[in-house]
Amino acid sequence: MNAKIVSTNGVAQSVESIVRSHADWPGGLMPALHAVQHYAGFIDSSLIPLLAETFNLSHAEVHGVITFYKDFRTTPPKGPIVQVCRAEACQARGAREVFTTATTAGADMAVEVEEVFCLGICTAGPTVSVDGTLHFLVDPPAMLKLLESAVKPRLSKAASAEAPVPAPKKSMPQDIVVFVPRDAAALAGGADKVAAAFDTHPGVRVVRNGSRGMLWLEPMVEVMTPQGRVAYGPVTTKDVPSLLEAGMLTGAAHPLRLGVTDEQPWMQRQQRVTFKRVGIVDPRDPDDYVTHGGLVGLRRALSMQPGDVVAEVTESGLRGRGGAAFPTGIKWRTVLEAPGTEKFIACNADEGDSGTFADRMLMEGDPFTLIEGMIIAGWAVGANDGYIYIRSEYPHAIAAMRIAIAAAEERGWLNGPGSTSTVLDSGFVFRLHVRVGAGAYICGEETAMLESLEGRRGIIRAKPPLPALVGLFGKPTVVNNVLSLGTVPEILAGGAAAYSALGTGRSRGTQVFQLAGNIKHGGIFETGFGITLGELVNDIGEGSETGRPIKAVQVGGPLGSYLPIDQFDLPMDYEAFAAANALVGHGGIVVFDDTVDMAAQARFAMEFCAIESCGKCTPCRIGSTRGVELIDKITAGEHQHLETLNDLCEVMADGSLCAMGGLTPLPVRSVMTHFAEDLIAQ
Repeated sequence: MNAKIVSTNGVAQSVESIVRSHADWPGGLMPALHAVQHYAGFIDSSLIPLLAETFNLSHAEVHGVITFYKDFRTTPPKGPIVQVCRAEACQARGAREVFTTATTAGADMAVEVEEVFCLGICTAGPTVSVDGTLHFLVDPPAMLKLLESAVKPRLSKAASAEAPVPAPKKSMPQDIVVFVPRDAAALAGGADKVAAAFDTHPGVRVVRNGSRGMLWLEPMVEVMTPQGRVAYGPVTTKDVPSLLEAGMLTGAAHPLRLGVTDEQPWMQRQQRVTFKRVGIVDPRDPDDYVTHGGLVGLRRALSMQPGDVVAEVTESGLRGRGGAAFPTGIKWRTVLEAPGTEKFIACNADEGDSGTFADRMLMEGDPFTLIEGMIIAGWAVGANDGYIYIRSEYPHAIAAMRIAIAAAEERGWLNGPGSTSTVLDSGFVFRLHVRVGAGAYICGEETAMLESLEGRRGIIRAKPPLPALVGLFGKPTVVNNVLSLGTVPEILAGGAAAYSALGTGRSRGTQVFQLAGNIKHGGIFETGFGITLGELVNDIGEGSETGRPIKAVQVGGPLGSYLPIDQFDLPMDYEAFAAANALVGHGGIVVFDDTVDMAAQARFAMEFCAIESCGKCTPCRIGSTRGVELIDKITAGEHQHLETLNDLCEVMADGSLCAMGGLTPLPVRSVMTHFAEDLIAQ
C-alpha cells in the first residue's frame, strides 16, 4: 500500500500521507477511510496500525469502524460495483426479480453485486447503480445488459485523458436559455447527453437546474420564452433534432410539448415554500440564488437578537421534518440556553427511507437554501460550525453541497479555510463541513449519526443526555433534518405568522410529500398539512402505474404502517396518523397494486431491521431475526405462531433503545391487522 498517486495539483502522495492529511480533522477517521478506499478501491488491513496511531485509537476500534459500515472493503472488488435497490419503492415495481437476476448472473461475472436500500429515485424503480452511474426502470433483461456492459473493457484513464477535450462554447447575452436538470433522477434518464445535444446548437445557452418534481417526465427540458418557461418531456437525445426543427426554442408545438411549466396542474395545486426555488435556479450560481430571494431570511436574522430568531422559529410551528416531528424552536431554545461557548449544528442528510428523496432533491436543486438555514441556526444558538452528514448513496448531492459551500465561502457567506471573513461582514463566524456516511441506515438516527461524525461505529446512544445538551464531541448540538433547516430561511423572510397560517392543527406549514413506488405520477408535491392520503395517491398521483387496483400504501418509510384503501380519507398530519397507529415520517408515500404479497412485505420489515440494526440492544438485534423466522413459519401454515409474533412486536416496541427496533413492529402489525389473509393464506 505504498503506491503513489498524483493529486489535482500534481503533488505525489502516498497512502500514508492521505491518512495523515486527515489527522487534524475532528472525527477524521471516516473521511480518511473514504479517501483511502477512493484511491485504492479497498482498505488493506495493514493500514490499521497507521490509522490507529494517526487518530489515537486502538487497533480494535479502527477494525470495528471498518467492518461496521457496508461501504468499506477489506479486499479488492473483483470488478465494477453494481448496486441493486431492494427497498420497498423498488419492490413495488419488480425489484425482487431484478435483484435475483443480478445476483444469479453476476456470480459468474467479474462484477461485485450489492444490495442497497435506497438510491433516491423511488418514482421510477427498479433502480440500479453501476460504478456510480444511475439507471432507472430496470427490468431483468435490462439488468443482464447492464451487467454485460459493466464487464466490457473500458478505456483506461490514461487513454481517455489523451482524447481531445472540446473547448467550451462561449455564451452570448442574447442566447436562448434552455434548462436541463442535473437532478439524479434526470441524470439516470440521460440528462447529461440531452444537455450536451442542446449545448452544441448555435444561439442556445444551457442551464443545468434542479428538477421541478414531476419525475415521470424526466429528463424534462424547459425553454425560456416570452410567455414563460415552456416544458417538453421526457426528452431523449433522439428527440433533440425534431424538437429544434419544430421550433422548440420559441415554445412551438411538438408531441413532447407540455406547455408553460407553472401552468401545469401538478404545479398549480402546490404551496411551495421549502421548494420554491428548486427547478427554478441554477443550483451552482449564488447570484441566481440571491436574484430569486436568497439571503433575505439570513439578513433579517442577523439584524435580530439570537433569542428573537429562536422565538420566530418557535412561533412558526415548524416541527422536525425528519420523522420525529419535534418542535424545532424548542430544540433550538435548549441549545441556546445550554452552558458552554462551543456548540454545533448537525444536519441529518442521511435520507435512507424508501420512498423519500426530498432531501436529495433540495440539496441538488437548491443547496444554498440549506446553507442559509444552517447559518441562521448557528447564529440563533451560538454555534460557529455546522456539519452536513450525507449518505454515500447520494454522490450528486454530496458534490452539489461541496460546490455550493465553496461558492458561499468565496462570497463571504461562510468562513472558509484560512479566511478571516465573517458572515456577510456581520462579525459572526460560521463554517460548514460535509461528512459522508458509509452505507449504514441506522445513522439516520440522530445519536448514531453523531457517533459516525465523531469517527466511530454508528451505535445508538442512550438518552438522556439529549444531543441538545451533550451532542457532537460532547457539546450542545442542534440536530435537524435537511427540510427543517431548508425551511428556516423562508420563515425568517416571510415571518412566522405567514408560515403558521399554512397547515392544520399542530401540523403547521407545508410538508414535501414524495409519491413513489407503483404510482403513475410520482415525484415531489409540497402543500400544507391536511390534504388526505387518497387525494395524494389517486388525484395527484393518478393511481397505480400498472393501472391495477391499489392494495396498500406505506407511509413514513420502512418503519411506517401499510395502510389499506379504506383509510385513504386520513388527513396527512402527525396527530391523525398517530391516532391510526401510523406515521407521516419524512413524507414518503410508497404505493403497491393488488399483486403485492403483504406477507412478504411484513417479512421484509423484519429482515431489513435485522440487516440494519446497530446491534446494541437485544430486542432489535435478536427480535428482528426471530421475527423473520416466525413469519416464515406462519406463511408455511403454522398459524399458531401469530400470537407469538404479536408478543414479539410488543417487546420490540417497548424494549428497543431507538426507533429502529421500536417502530419495526408498525409495518408488521399493520399487515396483521389489515392484510391478515396474506399471512395465513395456504
